[in-house]
Amino acid sequence: MTRAEIVAGAREAIHNGSKSFRAASRLFDPVTRERSWLLYSWCRHCDDVADGQTLGFGGGTRGDVATLRAKTRLAMADEAPDELPFLALEQLLRERPIPARFIEDHLEGFALDESGWRPRDEAALAQYCYHVAGTVGCMMAIVMGVPADDDVTLERAADLGIAFQLSNILRDIRDDHDNGRCYLPADWLADAEVTPERLFDPENGTALQSIVARLVAAVETYEASARRGIDQLPFRSRVAVLTALRIYGAIGRRVAALGPAAWDRRVSVGKLRKLAYVAPSLAEATFGGAAGR
Repeated sequence: MTRAEIVAGAREAIHNGSKSFRAASRLFDPVTRERSWLLYSWCRHCDDVADGQTLGFGGGTRGDVATLRAKTRLAMADEAPDELPFLALEQLLRERPIPARFIEDHLEGFALDESGWRPRDEAALAQYCYHVAGTVGCMMAIVMGVPADDDVTLERAADLGIAFQLSNILRDIRDDHDNGRCYLPADWLADAEVTPERLFDPENGTALQSIVARLVAAVETYEASARRGIDQLPFRSRVAVLTALRIYGAIGRRVAALGPAAWDRRVSVGKLRKLAYVAPSLAEATFGGAAGR
């Protein structure tokens, strides 16, 4: 495949797989935008294989992490198999080298899921969120021009990914519960005197909302930390990241506001609301945090 064909396939993946990331990616400069699509294509594929989905929805075939890891390492060696996600990663690495540790760390998150892992406490949850999403924040920061040895900025980028993943966990508590998964820390469940299996029993509504409140607080903590690194990004990237941060933060807070009705249908942010977040993000990117917050 030519580069144009690979980019077109990656664009199709983000178009169908994530309305939020697709909206934010439009704010990047053209080169960064295309590279973000390339990274998304590989990350989306890994997630789909781990969950047995197609572009984040049902109907896919569950694979194994060992195969993902083997194919990914071929792409890292410039010998990618003839599959779009790995060709996309290979192309990205030719244009913008990414340290292997972030790619390997990302795959480790899927290995945790494959093993049936559950977090014992908030620190373990944060570590998992780093693997599945914080690493993506680090890789995206490098795509946006952050040097691979700028550990301080990359730590803030990891915090952004962790905040996004915590919002995902908030939104998907019910779906995960129905699929036999639980990403809520065991000690939080113990504090609320509820078991994962009984989480959605009617009498446990107050307990569930107390856990939701703790998740929202964690999201806000990581959002605040992530903001401290945004000044290191190019201007258009700052606008894109701040817009994405507002969109994902709104998802988590919307879940908290809806209470038990939050899981009647998938919580999302509409097009007009997403557009509304561009203006304060532009102000914050231009004038600093005081203007945007």
